[in-house]
Amino acid sequence: MSEFTVVGHHLAQHENLSLTAIGLATHIQSLPDGSKVGIKDLAAKFPEGEVRVAAALRELEAHGYLERIKERLPSGRIVTRTISYNKPPHLRDQAPPEPPAVQAPPEAPRTEPKPRAPRPQRRSLRAPQPDPQDPDPDAVGVLVGLRTYDPRLFLSERDIRRLAPAAAEWLARGMAPGDVKRALTAGLPTDPIRHPAALMAHRLTAFLPPELPPRSEPLSGPPAPRRLPLQNCEGCDRAFRAEGPGSCLGCAATAVAA
Repeated sequence: MSEFTVVGHHLAQHENLSLTAIGLATHIQSLPDGSKVGIKDLAAKFPEGEVRVAAALRELEAHGYLERIKERLPSGRIVTRTISYNKPPHLRDQAPPEPPAVQAPPEAPRTEPKPRAPRPQRRSLRAPQPDPQDPDPDAVGVLVGLRTYDPRLFLSERDIRRLAPAAAEWLARGMAPGDVKRALTAGLPTDPIRHPAALMAHRLTAFLPPELPPRSEPLSGPPAPRRLPLQNCEGCDRAFRAEGPGSCLGCAATAVAA
C-alpha cells in the first residue's frame, strides 16, 4: 500500500486549519521516514514560499499534527527532529462512537464440541522494552507550575513527559525556571485554550532562546596597577604619592622656576 496515504476526516475537514496547512500535512504524511521537512526543503517543492510554509507548519504544530523536538547529537550539535502524527495524541484519547445495536440472530442448536489437543505454549521472542528515562525534575517543575500562572494551562502527566525534553533545553541554555514560565505564558490568547499541550509545544519550539556564545576572552583581566605609597612633601608638608621621600609636584616646579 505504498501508493496510498490514508487521511482522516479530522484533518481533511478541520475547521480551524487553513487549506495550505491541510495540504502540507497530507504531503508530509505521504513521505517516508527520515525525509527532510524543513521550511527551505518544503518551499523548494511548492510555489507557496517560505513564509506560507512556515505559517502552515506552525498551524499544524499548534493543533498537534506536528511535533518538533530538539536533540543533541554525540558531536554536540543540536538538530531538530520533526514527528508527524496521522492523528494527534489528544484525539486518540476520545472514545469512538458506539456502533448501532444489531439484533442477534436466533441461536442454532448447540452441539457438544469435539475435544481438542492442547496447544503447545509459545515463548515470546520480543525482548522486554526498557523503561523510559525519567524526565528532568526541573523541567517537570516548570511545566507543572504553568497552571499557577494560568489555570487554562493544565497539562496531564503524559503531556508533561512529552514536553519535558524541550523545557530542559531552555534550562540548559541558561534560562531560570521562573523566566521560562514567564516566557511561555506571555501574551496568551484571551479565547479558551482547547489544547494547552499543543500550544506549549509550539511555544517551546518557536520561542527557544539561542545558546550562550562560548567565552573567547580569559576570565581574569590584566593585573591592576600598583598604587604608590603616600609621602609628606618636604617643602609644604602635603601628602603625595611617590616611591620615596621628596617634594610634591608643586614644590618641585617652584624650585625649578627659582
